[in-house]
Amino acid sequence: MLYWAIKIVLTPVLRIAFRVRVEGRENIPARGPVIVASNHRSFVDSIFIPLCIRRRVTFVAKAENFDDPKSAWFFRGVGQIPIRREGGSASDGALDAATEVLQAGGVFGIYPEGTRTRDGKLHRGHTGVARLALRTGAPIVPVGLVGTDVAKPIDRKLPRFGSVVTIRFGAPLDTEHYDGGEHDHLTLRALTDELMYEISQLCGCYEYDDHYATKKAEDIPTEPAVLAS
Repeated sequence: MLYWAIKIVLTPVLRIAFRVRVEGRENIPARGPVIVASNHRSFVDSIFIPLCIRRRVTFVAKAENFDDPKSAWFFRGVGQIPIRREGGSASDGALDAATEVLQAGGVFGIYPEGTRTRDGKLHRGHTGVARLALRTGAPIVPVGLVGTDVAKPIDRKLPRFGSVVTIRFGAPLDTEHYDGGEHDHLTLRALTDELMYEISQLCGCYEYDDHYATKKAEDIPTEPAVLAS
């Protein structure tokens, strides 16, 4: 209930505050499990993506976001579930949480790059998203985000109102021809590379760097390790 209440309030506010352009929304299945996989440029990505999807979208997020009761209600309200990041057990918990969402027929959001870009490029994807798709049989819908880093830069406290934000949803990827399964590294790598190519095509304006995105020492990963492995 809180998710939909926040969405009802935020949707008109964001559409007034920013010039939001949405393309390919029909590629999101009306029902059944689906993985929404996007490039990651700004904190507000996890707000703009649910804005454009008529179904509830769930992300996993670092549990520290939920430690403060003043902010925990918001993160839960926008569909995020907390995961601790203290090693392997936490990573397994992240994958299990994502699997539960998909097995229940839900929409799960993920950023294959594993963290926000620091240099403006689109980076190599981690294979966790492919593992999740092959484990659950859920289709992957690639998403290209353009302009969210301008609307809310990492080093800026307040957003730039009036900025143009474009969200492009691509056609779901066909994963049936990937026969190796979730434990075959070559299969996972091939599916992930195909996904990142589609995201690159949807973005259109960002240079692709076939290296993993780097983090500053003080940075905290957006995705738990198993989803960014």
